[in-house]
Amino acid sequence: MNIYRKRAIFRRRNESNVYRMFLWIVLILGGIWLIRSVQQGEIKPLFQPTATPTRQAASYSLEGDALFTAGKLEDTVDANGKVTSIGAITAYKEALRVDPNNAQVWADLARIQTYSTQLITTDEKKQARLAEALDSIEKADVIAPDDSHVQAIYAFVLDWNANKILLCTPEELNDKGTCQAVIKLLTEAEGKATRALQLDSTNTLALAYFAEILVDQQRWTQADQYIQQALERDSSLMDVHRVNAYVLESFGKYNLAIEAYDRAIQITPNLTFLHLQAGANYRRLAFGSPNEDVQRQLYEKSLEYFAECARINEQIGVKDPVPYISIAKTYSQMGEFFIAIRNIQRALEFEPANADIYGQLGTIFYKNRNYEGSIPALRCALLGCNAEESCEGRGGCGENDVAVAVDGLDLSPSTLDYYIYYGSALALLGPRDASYCPESMRIMRAIRAAGYDSDPVTDKNVKANELICVDLVSGAGNVPVATSTPLMLETPTP
Repeated sequence: MNIYRKRAIFRRRNESNVYRMFLWIVLILGGIWLIRSVQQGEIKPLFQPTATPTRQAASYSLEGDALFTAGKLEDTVDANGKVTSIGAITAYKEALRVDPNNAQVWADLARIQTYSTQLITTDEKKQARLAEALDSIEKADVIAPDDSHVQAIYAFVLDWNANKILLCTPEELNDKGTCQAVIKLLTEAEGKATRALQLDSTNTLALAYFAEILVDQQRWTQADQYIQQALERDSSLMDVHRVNAYVLESFGKYNLAIEAYDRAIQITPNLTFLHLQAGANYRRLAFGSPNEDVQRQLYEKSLEYFAECARINEQIGVKDPVPYISIAKTYSQMGEFFIAIRNIQRALEFEPANADIYGQLGTIFYKNRNYEGSIPALRCALLGCNAEESCEGRGGCGENDVAVAVDGLDLSPSTLDYYIYYGSALALLGPRDASYCPESMRIMRAIRAAGYDSDPVTDKNVKANELICVDLVSGAGNVPVATSTPLMLETPTP
């Protein structure tokens, strides 16, 4: 017989499994953590594009070195103000953006910023760039105060900041042609160079920069001793040959200085300021030569160096007016004013708002006895002008010229000649049009008020202009037309 099992009246519950519950809790917590991590960016979602690798500071520094050697210190900017390619200064700044505590890079940036002032034509911009260099080297000094390389470049930057044209007023100049602000900076520079050599007696750059400081302190014999040590230690450095040329210039050995610049050019052939310095030495030799044939040959050698600068800039895409200004000065000294004017106008195509270039143009017009042409250019340089007047100042705007407003230049040692030429041109035309003389007299009063008439040559020019205009201003009106220009001595400096 079949006996059936009894079925339970009530169904039995399944018992809970502790391990299963623990697993669920872990999965829930893991999910919450994953969601929060994705939201906070700690975990990236799948299938996103691969991130672009970040460049290292060393990569930017190497690029900066290459650009400096190639002669490209500044960024290249198009007509709309857009940067089309970067220069050495920007490359070093990018390196510091990645690694802001790298003292070596801060020091190298300061060195290039200082050298770049050789390609700046106005005092205001030059002073601003030197201040940037000083700020950069001070940051390097805070990071690595016991680094010999940092201290050497600190000395170099301080020395170039000790510029009497930028720092000294006429009242502050002493009998040696300097002032207390310059002496203070040179003393600091000497201390930094000494410190660099204490930290590393084999630092060749420190020896070279020390020699440059000693020249500026008028301690020429010691300067020669230091630069000779630098040459013996490492003659492969551009800075060493550049400073050697500077020391030779201080002794008036311009031929040897040119040879030293040529050796520096062999090391860094695209640094245009080296070509400019060598060309200026040829021009200085030409100015002092009594033989007309030799003089012309020297001027032509000078022009070759300046033309090479222009060629290098065109090749690397740098729009720099300085080579054309140097060419214009050389042709002006040769008495070939028409081609000098064309080169200055070419420079204005690159920097149409640069007041100093208008001053250069007005000076050449004046030396060519084109006083009517010099007045608009010099007025634009000194008093400023609007866009329409800027075209008049440069002798008319061509197809490559841009009409822009120009800010005037304050009276300073660098602009004193422009003020004298402007006042002289006004005075010389005063007998024809008496309305010119009040402005001429105002300029002469400004020169006297600033103390520049303490210089005998300046005083003679001021008195000559006052003599022409004083009766016209007072209403006498019987002054004859001037037949000669006020005295201006040509004093080119390498």
